[in-house]
Amino acid sequence: MNGHCLVVDDDAEIRTSLSTYLQSFGWQVSAAADGRAMRQMLGAGMRVDVIVLDLMLPGEDGLSLLRWLQTQPDASPVLMLTARGDTMSRVIGLELGADDYLAKPFEPRELVARLQALVRRASKGQGAEVDDDTRLLRFGRWRFDRMTRQLVSADDVGIALSSAEFRLLGAFVLRPGRVLSREHLIELTRAPGVEVNDRSIDLAVSRLRAKLGDTAREPSLIRTVRGEGYLFDAEVSPC
Repeated sequence: MNGHCLVVDDDAEIRTSLSTYLQSFGWQVSAAADGRAMRQMLGAGMRVDVIVLDLMLPGEDGLSLLRWLQTQPDASPVLMLTARGDTMSRVIGLELGADDYLAKPFEPRELVARLQALVRRASKGQGAEVDDDTRLLRFGRWRFDRMTRQLVSADDVGIALSSAEFRLLGAFVLRPGRVLSREHLIELTRAPGVEVNDRSIDLAVSRLRAKLGDTAREPSLIRTVRGEGYLFDAEVSPC
């Protein structure tokens, strides 16, 4: 059993085909045709491990439902289904807290792989944001001291960070497991008197990767999500 997936889509054919396909991979599947049905199911206490949410729904649209889901305690990871080329909706959805997206039409096997990854990530505690007041954080073989602005390796070697690198790493460690667009990172790392743009974000990511021993070809911590931004793929915990 992979887990319990809730499919929210107004297309009856998609709901039926997805339910059948996911069940063939060992998923328990529930389905809702619109936001009202989804709210009723979750409001009645249904526990799900992941939600597949179509953005183009009748009545209350997917973005509105996504906002509501983010206010719920123990919110499940959400994979958005979007119309191909609907870039703005994808960006807004990811910034509102969606964990992944897939454009229609899609390959069902890819959907299964993405759902499995979301459930694994959630089981490691990567989906929730970390307390913003925590000074010392641990991820991988690193400790991050947010007071001294230092990375500390497993053998206690301190590595100083530039202001841009510090702000960027701070944005990542407080939002592990989430895709952050460049636009969102610009907002999160903006400082008085400092101009931040797409190019400076990419440069800061490159320099931060070098200090973390990460590589662009085979990154283990800061992953590039093509066309969307970056994802900090590590379990973060207080020291």
